[in-house]
Amino acid sequence: MINWQGIVESLLFAAGDEGLSLKQIAIVLEVDELQAEEIIKDLMNNYQEDDMRGITIVELAGTFQLVTKKEHSLYLKKLVAAPSSAALSQAALETLAIIAYKQPITRVEIEEIRGVKTERPIHTLTAKALIKEVGRAEGTGRAFLYGTTKEFLDYFGLKRIEELPPLPEKIDEDGDFLQGEADLFFDKFQETLDS
Repeated sequence: MINWQGIVESLLFAAGDEGLSLKQIAIVLEVDELQAEEIIKDLMNNYQEDDMRGITIVELAGTFQLVTKKEHSLYLKKLVAAPSSAALSQAALETLAIIAYKQPITRVEIEEIRGVKTERPIHTLTAKALIKEVGRAEGTGRAFLYGTTKEFLDYFGLKRIEELPPLPEKIDEDGDFLQGEADLFFDKFQETLDS
């Protein structure tokens, strides 16, 4: 037997803030909209009846979304307001610097500059609200573009992004920043972050 509610729950989780319309759910499940509506309504009722769950499903602007329950808002506000004591990793700092100076920029472009994957640093920086998705790139796949946030400016005591210190000017024969210069830049960036 197919666990339709489990599948819809997974779909809503994957859709995130965008949510899914009834039509989208019906298409993915390969059922008619009446059956999809029955599945989603049953799932919504299960969430409503279960006091042990911290999330629920709401319908907003024609889409269904997984959201946190209102009665937990006090704790969510505390989480968001609590300063994170964990310092940023070197990978996160490098990624943040690249985004700050090259924004808007795609993940693939960041990885081309760094030479390694950046999924985890991007996730960390997004969770700390230092970066956000600022649009979509033109062309195939329409990749997300990343940029810094107001919180980034506040964190570094900047009024505008143009107040960032200039990048090191020494370039090696491959056209890359000399490693020592880059390390000095990232050390200075980390000091600013820690202070």
